[in-house]
Amino acid sequence: MADSLSSDRLQKGAGGYDRGAAAIREQLKTMPENAGVYRMLAADGAVLYVGKAKNLKRRVVSYTQRARLPNRLQRMVAQTRSMEIVVTHTETEALLLEANLIQRFMPPFNVLLRDDKSFPFIFIPRDHPFPPMIKVRGATKRKGWSFGPFASGGAVTETLILLQRAFMLRTCSDGMFAQRSRPCLQYHIKRCTAPCCGKVSEADYALQVKEACAFLSGSSQAVQEKLAAQMQKASEAQAYERAALLRDRIRVLTSLQTKQTINVAGLGNADVIALHRQGGMTAVQIFFFRADRNFGTRVYFPAHDKSVESGEVLAAFIAQFYAEREPPPLLLLSEAPDQATLLAQALSERAGRKVALLVPQKDKKKRLVEHALANAAGALARRQANSAEQKKHLVQAAFIFGLKKPPKRIEVYDNSHTSGTYAVGAMIAAGAEGFLPKTYRKFNIKTAPSNDDFAMMSEVLTRRFSRLLDEDPQRQSGLWPDVLLIDGGAGQVGKVRAVLAELGVSDVALVGIAKGPDRNAGREHFYVEGRAPFMLPADDPTLYYLQRLRDEAHRFAIGTHRARRAKALTGSPLDEVAGIGAVRKRALLRVFGSAKAVKDAGVEDLSRVSGISPALAKKIYDSFHENG
Repeated sequence: MADSLSSDRLQKGAGGYDRGAAAIREQLKTMPENAGVYRMLAADGAVLYVGKAKNLKRRVVSYTQRARLPNRLQRMVAQTRSMEIVVTHTETEALLLEANLIQRFMPPFNVLLRDDKSFPFIFIPRDHPFPPMIKVRGATKRKGWSFGPFASGGAVTETLILLQRAFMLRTCSDGMFAQRSRPCLQYHIKRCTAPCCGKVSEADYALQVKEACAFLSGSSQAVQEKLAAQMQKASEAQAYERAALLRDRIRVLTSLQTKQTINVAGLGNADVIALHRQGGMTAVQIFFFRADRNFGTRVYFPAHDKSVESGEVLAAFIAQFYAEREPPPLLLLSEAPDQATLLAQALSERAGRKVALLVPQKDKKKRLVEHALANAAGALARRQANSAEQKKHLVQAAFIFGLKKPPKRIEVYDNSHTSGTYAVGAMIAAGAEGFLPKTYRKFNIKTAPSNDDFAMMSEVLTRRFSRLLDEDPQRQSGLWPDVLLIDGGAGQVGKVRAVLAELGVSDVALVGIAKGPDRNAGREHFYVEGRAPFMLPADDPTLYYLQRLRDEAHRFAIGTHRARRAKALTGSPLDEVAGIGAVRKRALLRVFGSAKAVKDAGVEDLSRVSGISPALAKKIYDSFHENG
């Protein structure tokens, strides 16, 4: 019987592969022999795989040769029904485009780097005579000097505080700077020279900026020697207060350098990247070094099939990581990535200068990579331990609730409002890796009465599952839940089931969780369809796990509600006028002083404001008087 079942599976798999291979052969009839990028598409248009090639036709034809393909790619071909290609001038361009498309589409058969792309930098703009020293994330349109990336916002904040004491640059906004008439507290505690009030000349402030940039660029020794010479000169001139100030600045700079846990003289700007694999999972640890100093570290866990070799994983990681950020001149690697020469050429083209990839074999660079490798191994061990614990909870939850198998994804929903106003719904998700915050969803309640909790829940569930049915009817995205955890009893579970039934969704398990009469945590009753309500022992780890899921949904819903309420309370009626962006809004407020004054203005008055055409003035006027 077992042999018969295996034979049936092979025949079905062969049939699926043959159909996919036939679709690929059809595409090969018009496939050019140029460099480019190809996309394998499923029947519903979803991108299954993105690849690049020096010769598209020669590369793609290999997918029709089943005996040479690993199981992963055989499964991919079996699902392929069409293809799209983009021809590029060079293979280097193809590699860069491939990395961008993988980040955009997140195809399930590629190695995937899930990255928020947002690293903090220290930034000093050039477009102001007295520029501030501030923290920024991501790209900025302002011209200036950027120093980073730092691994965390906390590291930037701590560094900024010390740099304030050393170079006394302002950190306030340009708006606050323009409004000051007296020095603020930062001046009195010697963390700013108060350029807002004329306490420092533009030339002297420019010197402060120059020293700060020099220090952050790596010329720390020269800056300290210059300050030491100034201190000696002030001391000889008996300007003891100035000498003491310079002494304190030197101490701060020394403190800032000694706070770095790893400093490597002569390394300059480099990233250290180490890959560690174990148990089918991969961790990639990256250390950021700028101007010889360690700016912190981050660890990533790329998603990939177990059959993918380490060299391919590392190459995919590097290509995707630097797809939207500038690489440093040197990457120190724990092992050679696939197509290392091509990858170096692509990164060099991306940066507009040479980028070298090096697997060090001796001395301090090798020790740096070994240190990163040890960190990667530790991070992976912790993640696997956490993942194993999460899987135990999911297995136990399946047993408790009578599920056929452990759920891969649990979703929890909650509502929040203040006396029926600013109502929002929120959804959180959890799986074998713990909470999945990147898949959380917020819902501004649009149609349901905001004093009817179930009507709000019904609206949220209808919107959520209608979209899933439209975008992923084949359930290939991994975003379909196996279980919905409902905050409520049998009545709420039954009503949720009715909503799902109306949408044609019948295979998602529902579990209600309700606190007992005394509302104490630990005495929750659980409601599962077809069973009497039951409780779990107060010391049951799975009970604690389910409580955390419910509490996370509650936290997320309240945070979402507060953010919406704060935006509404601090917003302006001008925000609701189509065609009024930040620049025009500022122009109107500069002229009229308030949104109320804008409302009271006539069309002719409005049209006199810079950037406001007569047609837009009429639209603004009508938006305030449409009911009048």
